Amino acid sequence: MDRIFNFSAGPSVLPVPVLQTAGKEMLNYHGYGLSVMEMSHRSKAYEEIIEGAESSLRKLMHIPNNYKVLFLQGGATLQFSMIPLNLMKKNQQADFLITGNWANKAYLEAKKFGDAQIIASSKDQNFSYIPKTQKSDFRETADYVHICVNNTIYGTRFKPNGLPDIGNLDLIADMSSNILSEEYDVSKFALIYAGAQKNMGPAGVTVVIIRDDLIGQASIDTPTYLDYKIHADADSMYNTPACYSIYVCGLVFKWLENLGGIPAIEEINKNKAQKLYDYIDNSDFYIGTAKTEDRSLMNVPFICKNSDLNAAFIAEAEKKGLQNLKGHRSIGGMRASIYNAMPVEGIDALILFMQDFAKRNH
Repeated sequence: MDRIFNFSAGPSVLPVPVLQTAGKEMLNYHGYGLSVMEMSHRSKAYEEIIEGAESSLRKLMHIPNNYKVLFLQGGATLQFSMIPLNLMKKNQQADFLITGNWANKAYLEAKKFGDAQIIASSKDQNFSYIPKTQKSDFRETADYVHICVNNTIYGTRFKPNGLPDIGNLDLIADMSSNILSEEYDVSKFALIYAGAQKNMGPAGVTVVIIRDDLIGQASIDTPTYLDYKIHADADSMYNTPACYSIYVCGLVFKWLENLGGIPAIEEINKNKAQKLYDYIDNSDFYIGTAKTEDRSLMNVPFICKNSDLNAAFIAEAEKKGLQNLKGHRSIGGMRASIYNAMPVEGIDALILFMQDFAKRNH
């Protein structure tokens, strides 16, 4: 069977050249006679892999020297706990913008450790937009402000020029589903975290980009593994890291570098998303569910105007090799996740099917 077009929200599509390289190197990595999966994380060969991955990521995102890059485990979900354990320390306060399930989960977890407060939410319209805020909405005493930059389920995002004005407060960002998709100024954030399985590599590793001065604040009773300082001091080698996942991430980073970096992939992503949104907007058969001004470049949720047809759409699309289009249970309908590695041919094939399905079911 030929490869499908995989519109899964995660684990998601990976670049074919990356998969081909990983396949070639599976049994014998660079003449070492073993797979990266079998390699000691203390070996010189693996040190080169993890150091190379960090170097490429720093170059791609223009990460300043006063930020540490950590390769951790536990997914972005573990960060919901690690962040308040390490950063909600001065006043035990944190402010949250609730724009979907993951932002809400981060908020609920932070409530266990201190005074977490919702500043704004788009729950009133099923998270179909990004709520507007102003600097005076946030508590000056908050240890940090948390946002989920891209909302995978609902298809909205904070644009690079649309981050909330929080004055001198520290901004924490979950970038799991749009990291590396367009240019964000890392210096505007105190901490960025992202699970790998959407835009960087296989599940198993989580990248944390943290400003140096925030490291070392965890209280003495914080579990050892949940202290950022432990990992920063050990260069992400405190325990055995997710070796193979990090290796594949490094290949993805190199693929992006060869493509022209984030500016190049951003242009591609904007063109892909616009093509799909334009078709939906000009159709009298489909409806996009996210507000136009806040739409994601990575996740495109939509429904048939006749909701009885949604299930048939998903089933027929799957038979055509357009898979994992079913929307999240909280919103229903369809969702096309079109991450960096989704080729434009996938968008074209989806639109052709949408046209045919609409013609047959009008």
